[in-house]
Amino acid sequence: MTRKWFGTDGIRGVANVDLTAELAVRVGRAAVSVLGGEHRGRLLVGRDTRLSGRMLEAALAAGVASAGGRAVLAGVVPTPAVSRLVAAGGFDGGVVISASHNPFQDNGIKLFGPAGKKLSDEVEARVEAVMEQASAADDVGDVQLMPGAGALYVEDLLGALDVDLSGLRVLLDCANGAAYQVAPLAFMQAGATVETICAAPDGVNINAGCGSTYLGTIAGHVAQGDFDLGLAFDGDADRVLAVDHTGAVVDGDQILALLAPWMKQRGRLVNDTVVVTSMSNLGFHKAMSKAGIRVEVTDVGDRYVLERMEQVPAVLGGEQSGHVIALDLGSTGDGLQTGLMLCRAVLDSGRTFSDLAKTMRRFPQLLVNVRVGDKGRLGDAQQVWDAVREEEAALGGEGRVLLRPSGTEPLVRVMVEAPDEERCRLVADRLIATVQRALA
Repeated sequence: MTRKWFGTDGIRGVANVDLTAELAVRVGRAAVSVLGGEHRGRLLVGRDTRLSGRMLEAALAAGVASAGGRAVLAGVVPTPAVSRLVAAGGFDGGVVISASHNPFQDNGIKLFGPAGKKLSDEVEARVEAVMEQASAADDVGDVQLMPGAGALYVEDLLGALDVDLSGLRVLLDCANGAAYQVAPLAFMQAGATVETICAAPDGVNINAGCGSTYLGTIAGHVAQGDFDLGLAFDGDADRVLAVDHTGAVVDGDQILALLAPWMKQRGRLVNDTVVVTSMSNLGFHKAMSKAGIRVEVTDVGDRYVLERMEQVPAVLGGEQSGHVIALDLGSTGDGLQTGLMLCRAVLDSGRTFSDLAKTMRRFPQLLVNVRVGDKGRLGDAQQVWDAVREEEAALGGEGRVLLRPSGTEPLVRVMVEAPDEERCRLVADRLIATVQRALA
């Protein structure tokens, strides 16, 4: 399905260049029409800390009001806060103004339906169709503020989780983003001893050398301090990665590998199944097999993870990036929720986080983007797939190969896992050469 504005995670682009105030007005009007229907509903609007956030928030709210709807402004809150509050507050939908882990120059608009779920491709296409021709309504709507939205989110989250983190020492890297107020509040109210870094947003420092896309900052602080673990959020706090007390990184696969058995022991892991993407590490699959947990694999992207979770059904799924969905608690990835669950799992184990994380061996993984002349010929490139089968046969059960075309660029992504870095590189080099010859 070809769309003009919506990509894999809403509308995204350089603020005031690709994503303009005029475009935000059109999104607001269209969202009222599609989500609010004839009764011109209420939309909850949240944003992260980017400099362009207030401009786009004002423009989108103006669009909502000019279409006869009501925009309720939650201010700076995580993406999952909007999802939870939309579902709990009877809103017709929600909007998040954020570009997640991107630098401050970028921004984005994500839409949520009345159940707090991201919109399907089909509904986004309907929004786009209305954007092409949406105009002001006869009736003027309204713009209201929602004071204390962050605190309401934390209250709802902790009420659902009911976790006690007393005795745990945690360092939080808030990425100078949407988590900077709510993350320390949530973990302190849960009983943890908390310190924060990168919790002083100035509009331009979001994700800058910090957060889940740059773990060097938190790793250094944790290794020098007296912490049990560190948690690093991204700009809109829908994902989280971790480091142990030595500063060693614990990625999303490892987090899922810890949470799945913990949930299984408590009877919460429906069908003893977890859903991950094709990019999940081979070590994750081996750890789940040992734990007696079935793994369902889907395409890359949190919306595809959620779709498969609902089909199976399963209540736990996620991505290597730290985007984890616990469907019995909420319908979108939530970095705070994941971090709180992870901390409770560590305490329940009676082991250090470092020791617990070693239950999954992370195989060396190499991902290379190969520029090609015609990525569309990949499916019929017999010599490429013959080479893939040969390499996989040689690796046996101790490695894996994945090839897929980029959705937006003339690239083929080559991913190789092997028992050691050298073999990983050798296999990748041979496959890259084959792809370049076949698709030149």
